[in-house]
Amino acid sequence: MTTTGRFFCADAARTRGDSIVGTAPHGTAWVLIEYRGGWPADGFDGLDLEPGTKALVFAAARAARARVLLVRRHGRHVPQGPPRWAVLCYDATGAHRQHWGTWERDEDLAQIVQALGTPGEPGGRPVVLVCAHGLHDACCAVRGRPVARALSERRPELVWECTHVGGDRFAANVVVVPDGVYYGNLDAGSAVTVVEEHLAGRIRAEHLRGYTDLFPPQQAAVAAVLDRFGPAGRHDYAVARTVRDDDGWQIRVTGRPPGPAAADGEADAEIGIEAEAEVEAEVEVDVVAEIDVEVRARRTPQNRLTCRGPATSSAVVYDAVPIRPG
Repeated sequence: MTTTGRFFCADAARTRGDSIVGTAPHGTAWVLIEYRGGWPADGFDGLDLEPGTKALVFAAARAARARVLLVRRHGRHVPQGPPRWAVLCYDATGAHRQHWGTWERDEDLAQIVQALGTPGEPGGRPVVLVCAHGLHDACCAVRGRPVARALSERRPELVWECTHVGGDRFAANVVVVPDGVYYGNLDAGSAVTVVEEHLAGRIRAEHLRGYTDLFPPQQAAVAAVLDRFGPAGRHDYAVARTVRDDDGWQIRVTGRPPGPAAADGEADAEIGIEAEAEVEAEVEVDVVAEIDVEVRARRTPQNRLTCRGPATSSAVVYDAVPIRPG
């Protein structure tokens, strides 16, 4: 997707081969506000809302370290009913918490403040967010909207376009919340595959930017395990230990089937599986794998990383070196 005479950061990033691993912003809570008008370049911050309510929501979101995103359904049809808002929170047990409400007056958004302070209902369907914030970065619109269209045709009840999620050069970006999983470098075809696989409990390393409850080196370690042993569910792996050393990080990842043991017939020898067998009529094996990953960080040369201006900056890349038994 190249346009002669105009710089597009996503085109440049693909030409350079920029790594997407370990680039998911850290966070475990999201505030979604359906806004059907034009989105300002700075999203929620730029909305002309009642000042007191806006300040309350902003302060509560900041205290909860929640990302505030404006959302809308894809397409030009007129939505039915009042706009919605949501507070979605990641839960390491998988029982993700959700609050949903509606608003018609600016003051109605004050409900978000209370929602941020209470647990919310467990479960609920995941939300698939596609960054299509063209005023923030052109690539988000050029690459994001075709992805939003393709996903909306397949899963209209789950998919929303949203404002800036970070990583413009990795457009099209898709975030599944409250799972807290970032995907990048997507097009219409790959996005449908990635989301369907995600919903079926098969997260693959390809297109994965990272899990938002983990810090970048930990995201890189989990991505390396997925790349080595194949797809797994959102909670099939956990980071058990992270040790900083002079050269990087030593990170231990633990998992159960459908993790490394199920994906590799030689896993016993390679990663040191500890198994306990309980024999009744049949043998049932509870497999626990421990995988140690070494992660190193390096800086790239100065490059233009967004479409918004000529300024250049350096990015940090996280490399996971060979996995060894725990």
